[in-house]
Amino acid sequence: MPYAQPPTGSLRFRPPQSLNTTWNGTRPATGYCAECIGYGSDDWTWGDIVSEDCLGLSVVRPHGINASANLPVLLWMHGGEYAQGGSRDPRYNISYILEQSVEMGSPIIGVTINYRLSGWGFIYGEEIAADGCANLGLRDQRLAMHWVNENIGGFGGDPSSVTIWGQSSGANSVGLHLVAYNGRDDNIFRGAIAESGSIPSLASYMNASVAQPYYEAVVNAANCSRAPDTLDCLRHVPTAALSAIFNSSVTTNASYHPVIDGEFLTASGITGLQTGRFARRPLLIGTNFDEGTKYAPRGINTTSQFLEMLRNNGTNQSTALHLASLYPDDPAVGIPATLHGRPPPEYGYQWKRAAAFSGDLLMHSTRRITSQWLARWNVSTYSFHWNVMTEGPINGAAHFDELAFSLHNLDDLGTQIGNDTTTFPQLATMMSRMWVSFVNHLDPNYNNVTNVYWPPYTVERPQNMVFDVNRTELAYVEPDTYRSAGIGYLMDLLQGDFNR
Repeated sequence: MPYAQPPTGSLRFRPPQSLNTTWNGTRPATGYCAECIGYGSDDWTWGDIVSEDCLGLSVVRPHGINASANLPVLLWMHGGEYAQGGSRDPRYNISYILEQSVEMGSPIIGVTINYRLSGWGFIYGEEIAADGCANLGLRDQRLAMHWVNENIGGFGGDPSSVTIWGQSSGANSVGLHLVAYNGRDDNIFRGAIAESGSIPSLASYMNASVAQPYYEAVVNAANCSRAPDTLDCLRHVPTAALSAIFNSSVTTNASYHPVIDGEFLTASGITGLQTGRFARRPLLIGTNFDEGTKYAPRGINTTSQFLEMLRNNGTNQSTALHLASLYPDDPAVGIPATLHGRPPPEYGYQWKRAAAFSGDLLMHSTRRITSQWLARWNVSTYSFHWNVMTEGPINGAAHFDELAFSLHNLDDLGTQIGNDTTTFPQLATMMSRMWVSFVNHLDPNYNNVTNVYWPPYTVERPQNMVFDVNRTELAYVEPDTYRSAGIGYLMDLLQGDFNR
């Protein structure tokens, strides 16, 4: 179902506009709408249908639910680095977790949404800033939340009991909605779930002048450079032609990510946490043990190359040397721990070292910052650490792999289950029902499947629930102190030594 007017023609590169048409009778709503145009394997691997006219959502509800049911609502926002993906992706089939909610006697309603991606949703530059049309993908998400708030009651949902949920860039989106508009939440959600993403985002937050060369490269490629209004000219370039530009070397090194635009985002996520300018909503948040195997560059064979990698992340030589001491060339302390000794040559001699640093920088440090600050502000928070290997020792407990479990989408997990037809389904049931419990109660402990208590994260006792199929109970509680030296230093760098 559409939640906004098509962002085409004169509405291209503009904030999403609410629907302004009505109809009589009944419209069929039994299939997914086209995904927004994106670039990556999340689009082409699954044969997904894409279109510029893509601002739609899907509502999935248990059979027999009527408008008076007033069920809690779980709203899903996909990941894909703000460049790819959509609600048609079978890995994001929300029906399975809804089925679990019914079986446990706590039914919920699910909503999945599309939002503009890549240059379509995150192009930036001086003309974009002047026109007030930055962060369009995030604004799409926000309008979808308002649509749910206004309309979900007609499907049997409770508009006052919406939990927003995302993974990776979808989780970063969740975090940014907590700090959007200086923490104004408009009462459109009451809880949030973030898997492998957090309130602090390591997007560059480049300003309009720094982004300008990338904007001008698109303008030049579209033959709009001589137009009196280059942005208006881009709005009238044929869809296929503009898509080819966004998917070409013209946009190499362009950063199509959220920016501080002075409206949707007035400051960084870290600043929002430090100053208390964020929506005080309960949060379930977590990371996977080996997040860095997704992001670590391959081919790091020497300490000199490792130091160069650190400097490429914006550190000076002194900081790089200190980080190198905290992340030594020692496979025994690198990740993944499931890979014994040195990795295969194509990964690089020091790949485990690079993976440990990359995961801690991008995921673990920002998750810990979020958990600690929410605890300081007395916001109910539940933190998890996922340690299940589904792809083999070279990737370990990797980025994204937990999602099939929290969604209970074991059909899509497919060959990853291998011979483990017992503990994997059991863990999926445990996790998905904890998520359902959070949607219903803002507490994951009303799940009726485990005696392991998931404690809230507090200043006095910062703890994580660890999911691990090698444990009898499939889960245990740990203090949130893993790799404390390296992560602690990264936290200080990211926060500008705010705590000192």
